[in-house]
Amino acid sequence: MDTAQDFTLPDQSGVERSLSDYKGRWVVLYFYPKDETPGCTLEACSFRDANEALLAKDGVVLGVSADSVESHAAFIKAHKLPFTLLSDPDKKVITAYDCWGKKMFGVEGILRRTFIINPEGKIVKKYGRVTPAEHATQIIKDLEVFQTS
Repeated sequence: MDTAQDFTLPDQSGVERSLSDYKGRWVVLYFYPKDETPGCTLEACSFRDANEALLAKDGVVLGVSADSVESHAAFIKAHKLPFTLLSDPDKKVITAYDCWGKKMFGVEGILRRTFIINPEGKIVKKYGRVTPAEHATQIIKDLEVFQTS
């Protein structure tokens, strides 16, 4: 298991958040291309709808994209998202987590990837390709397995 690389990014309110702030909890760290696009909205809303179940498993969701703090604030408000979105306009964290690369048709951009990080800060699962609508449900099932093994 790899140790998750710590980072600090501003959230939707401009408050600096570090991954290490969440040590001791299960972190669902997900990277997504852009606020208010169909797939990203579907994925964010699936995490919203699963938030209570994730909290019950001591999980916290952190979303990361290159969108601005202001864009994140509007996205959260529009869809009533109960979790933190982090802004990485320089793509330093996106690149560090290998979430930048070639997408369909050879265009480079942010790759939709998710990491489950255990309370000790170790990456226990990495999701490459995800289905936005079903992703949160899969994560809940995987958390159940990790927490009982």
